[in-house]
Amino acid sequence: MHVRTIAVIPARYGSERLPGKPLASIGGKPLVQHVYERVAKVRGLARVCVATDDERIEAAVRAFGGEVVRTSPHHRSGTDRVAEVAAQDPAELVVNVQGDMPFIRPQVVELLVDRLAADRSLPMATVCMPLADVRAYENPHVVKVVCDRLGRALYFSRSPIPFWRGEADRVPAQARKHVGLYAFRREFLLQFAALAPTPLEEAERLEQLRALEHGFSIGVIEAELGAGVEVDTPADLERARQLWEETGAELP
Repeated sequence: MHVRTIAVIPARYGSERLPGKPLASIGGKPLVQHVYERVAKVRGLARVCVATDDERIEAAVRAFGGEVVRTSPHHRSGTDRVAEVAAQDPAELVVNVQGDMPFIRPQVVELLVDRLAADRSLPMATVCMPLADVRAYENPHVVKVVCDRLGRALYFSRSPIPFWRGEADRVPAQARKHVGLYAFRREFLLQFAALAPTPLEEAERLEQLRALEHGFSIGVIEAELGAGVEVDTPADLERARQLWEETGAELP
């Protein structure tokens, strides 16, 4: 990374499906610490910090020696929280790492930043991974993305896309799961956060659609993010704990 690049981990206490998620313990450490320590291994970052409006999360981050920034309690999303931090930092590129990825591979963050740095026409980029499980393909909690031949997003949806018209219980080869990991050009991030929510964004409850509805391109890289990528529910948390017990610090 040849330009100033920072990573911000937005963390809030009031998760709908798993309250207090950033402080949930995995292997004796809070979830947010696992994310922080993985991101800190990304090569070339000038700064890693947690952005939160909660004093409990702030205290936990300070306890393990991480940097934390207290942000406004009025933000609509984690992206807005990241933008508040970016507004006070001269970085050219800003990575938004969701605070529910305890096993995120640092190499994936590096690939994402490289994609954005290499293509000046892209204001932002994100990540997808292959999707072959029928239940996940049909699950509205699993966000899907379809891309053009240049690796740019055409659409994101909670519905099964692309729709499969063949036999039942099949997933099209083009199906991809979207992972909520983003890299932004700082100027665009501030512009994006200032835009009003758009109709498709509100219909799907997917803020990245705001960028597409306003005509901005989103680059997409395909990568393997490792096991147990996201912790959204109590069941996810139990799987993460089991995975940690089985593999611990040897996770790739």
